[in-house]
Amino acid sequence: MADSILILDFGSQVTQLIARRVREAGVYCEIVPYTKALEALKRLKPKGIILSGGPASVTGDDTPRSPGEIFKLDIPIFGICYGEQDMVEHLGGKVEGADHREFGRAYLKITDDCRLFEGVWQKGDKDQVWMSHGDTVTAIPENFKIVGSSANAPFAAIADDERKFYGVQFHPEVVHTLKGAKLISNFVHKICGCDDGWTMDHFRTSKIKEIRAKVGKKHVICGLSGGVDSAVVAVLLFEAIGDQLTCVFVDHGLLREGEAEQVVTLFQDNYHIPLIHKDASELFLGRLKGVGDPEAKRKIIGKTFIDIFEAEAEKIPGVDFLAQGTLYPDVIESVSFTGGPSSTIKSHHNVGGLPDVMKLDLIEPLRELFKDEVRVLGRELGLPDAFVERHPFPGPGLAIRIPGEVTRQKCDLLRKADAIYLDEIRKAGLYNEIWQAFAVLLPVRTVGVMGDERTYDFVCALRAVTSTDGMTADYYGFSHEFLGQCATRIINEVKGINRIVYDITSKPPGTIEWE
Repeated sequence: MADSILILDFGSQVTQLIARRVREAGVYCEIVPYTKALEALKRLKPKGIILSGGPASVTGDDTPRSPGEIFKLDIPIFGICYGEQDMVEHLGGKVEGADHREFGRAYLKITDDCRLFEGVWQKGDKDQVWMSHGDTVTAIPENFKIVGSSANAPFAAIADDERKFYGVQFHPEVVHTLKGAKLISNFVHKICGCDDGWTMDHFRTSKIKEIRAKVGKKHVICGLSGGVDSAVVAVLLFEAIGDQLTCVFVDHGLLREGEAEQVVTLFQDNYHIPLIHKDASELFLGRLKGVGDPEAKRKIIGKTFIDIFEAEAEKIPGVDFLAQGTLYPDVIESVSFTGGPSSTIKSHHNVGGLPDVMKLDLIEPLRELFKDEVRVLGRELGLPDAFVERHPFPGPGLAIRIPGEVTRQKCDLLRKADAIYLDEIRKAGLYNEIWQAFAVLLPVRTVGVMGDERTYDFVCALRAVTSTDGMTADYYGFSHEFLGQCATRIINEVKGINRIVYDITSKPPGTIEWE
């Protein structure tokens, strides 16, 4: 078993970023609620523990606390923000409400050396970090020393090199802490002694063995959506079990332009994977008629998909397993760890469970992976770049990019506008610089003059965001010339749209999905 790190979650909105940094350092890790710490310790046998931040205050009653046993196990522990305060309280130090809170950019002054800082900082250095705390450590436990301070946090970094316990008040996992990734790498490698054995080649080999052992001679059904996740699942399963796999592609009529044809061509014609293509667009659009509430639309689409998938599965003899493209963020977000910001917010994912009537065992071969790791695995499996690099596309598809009622006319308009927008992005060589770009058909119509004709047509919004992790995002700064070219093409080529706007909304830390 590969070396691993256990991350105890206290509800921080950026806990996933800790796991991302650990994975980037080539080490496997898992996030579990602080309430499941002892169970996870027995299962994982980690070489180190990281305590996450969180929204609570250790000065209050009935706030989240790690089990005291972890500090007696002779395992390195790294406390981040709330995690530092939790560790300090457990070991006899003191935490109080701060007179001056710290949120945002701050500067850490290195006041002493420690093993955690080796190759990152040395005594006397000063560097940018990211703070987010209302409490502060006012007394450190015995055998600890202060190794860093900021303007409003005199105990911003503390260390006990002998026991390998470290705490920082700032967040090394976010990109705003300039050397945070190196700090986390130091902890997992230099402090915990982990090997960097977490590679996609290793994952692929071990996962194929695991799938073969689980499936045996039985049959698996897999739902293809046209996205990266289900595509990688299908190819991985086909490599593992061949024709024991049947893929079902339910076309709900809410896909991007040409996407249905691309899916069929790739998987049926190129890979020769057994594929059932079910065009159910009329059924989906019929059930969505008159529905404007986005949550109601999600639920209708989810239920309809399951109804169709169920019906197709019954036609295939001897199916025992259902495969789906659940990712690690889906697993995390579908469990309410603390009732804090990391509680469930995705309502259109079916994670870790199936309708009882289906009576199938679940296979989720990607549930340990983050999105960028899935892309790496896709390349490892030989998927074309057009699929691997494809921007994220939500399960409900165009339905949630059309605020209000969804109709075939609106879908057709949006598909054309979206295709032109993405075409211009590709022509400009910007597609891989952008994490996600798409058009939105707004639920308003405006009067316009086109030549000698007055029009009363829809408004189309364009969005594009940059992100490294999907947890935070900022709008992409297109030139006016580029936006002008897009607007001109859409208005000229898509009859029914007469105005274009560009959405420059940013995505704050901690929100999970940008649709």
